[in-house]
Amino acid sequence: PKLRYAEVEDPGQFEVQDIPLPEKITLTLSSDRIHYGDLNLRQGAEVKTGERVPLLQGRKGYLASPVTGTVERVSENTTFTDYRSIFITIDVADKDRWDTEFSKAVESPSPQVVREFLALLPGMSNFTSLIHIENPLDIIVVNGMDQDLLVSTNQWIVHAEAQGIKEGLDYLKTVTGASRVVLVVPPNLRSQAEKTGAEIKVIRPVYPNALPRFTVREILGRDIPANAALSNFGVGVISAEAVLALKTAFVDKRPPVEKMVSVIHKDGRVRCVRARIGTPVREILSALDISVDQGDRIVFGGPMTGHSVYSEDMPIMHSTDAILIQDKNQVIPNSDNPCVNCGECVRACPAKLPVNMLIRLLENRLYEEAAQVYDLFSCVECGLCSYVCPLHIPVFHYIMLGKHELGLEQAAEESDGEQ
Repeated sequence: PKLRYAEVEDPGQFEVQDIPLPEKITLTLSSDRIHYGDLNLRQGAEVKTGERVPLLQGRKGYLASPVTGTVERVSENTTFTDYRSIFITIDVADKDRWDTEFSKAVESPSPQVVREFLALLPGMSNFTSLIHIENPLDIIVVNGMDQDLLVSTNQWIVHAEAQGIKEGLDYLKTVTGASRVVLVVPPNLRSQAEKTGAEIKVIRPVYPNALPRFTVREILGRDIPANAALSNFGVGVISAEAVLALKTAFVDKRPPVEKMVSVIHKDGRVRCVRARIGTPVREILSALDISVDQGDRIVFGGPMTGHSVYSEDMPIMHSTDAILIQDKNQVIPNSDNPCVNCGECVRACPAKLPVNMLIRLLENRLYEEAAQVYDLFSCVECGLCSYVCPLHIPVFHYIMLGKHELGLEQAAEESDGEQ
């Protein structure tokens, strides 16, 4: 299907609305890497904006606070796909007290500074993945497109913040050592992108061209396997928003603590907002006068790859590019109908997988067979299979569940091996 991305023609139509600082913010951490019982952070701890708060006693691991305030609660709970996560709630002070250690550190841009202060950037949840000191990446792709449909966050930033991106690109090259940086945009943003002085690559705004592996294929002219890390091929991908955050850090000497988010209303209208990282979604909906009723759905991300959240208290984080609100009458229910082998999913799959065979194994929890026989891990997670299924079988969900279950098995095996 020729699904086209949203195209920003007039930045005025996406005038950014600043969301007031909430009374409380919540930060989430995966408890796969940091165990709740090992946390050094406790209730009552005071934090400053941008301060590195140690998480573990005697080991590396820190939390960069996006606000000034007092830690109210530290708890552990289950989130999307049954992942265990740590929730840190902070009572927000009336005014920011900026951490001076940060402003001193960013006077000298280096990979070490990135690892110690900028591991997380708005628009990128793991900036350190681009830092390879001994063998720097050959090329870094700056994505000026948004990966999912209806989302306009990065396009708006390219349109309105070309000078800021230009300054951020200089520091991106400095801290990563990459020999080549390419800014990828749709045709309507070429003229704005050229103001950054970067090497520009224009790609067709047809889904899923903005997903990292498809974008890299457009530039390098070759496919990179879905189960292989881009860094193994000397390539890294970063969003335009994350590059702008580098400008905030190294030029303005301020911690990048705000996130740009496209809010997609029930009627399809899009508003761009700027909110502090950790802001509960209910605060954003309230500021935009959006009501959510029983049966409506809140999705973090776009309609193809986003995932629904179970509570309006869920916070936006560094990688939350969009919030999609669906009316209960817009939600298409999944079915448990058996596959009729129509082949629509096979025709739509950009990775050319035999999806009709995969779904048979996944429905029966034959996850290892799905990976070994039908190449489960070559799925690029675009969601087109579910989109085109005439029976509304949740194909994409089965695929993600299969990957998740195999990941748990592998983690358990590695844990047993260490013991």
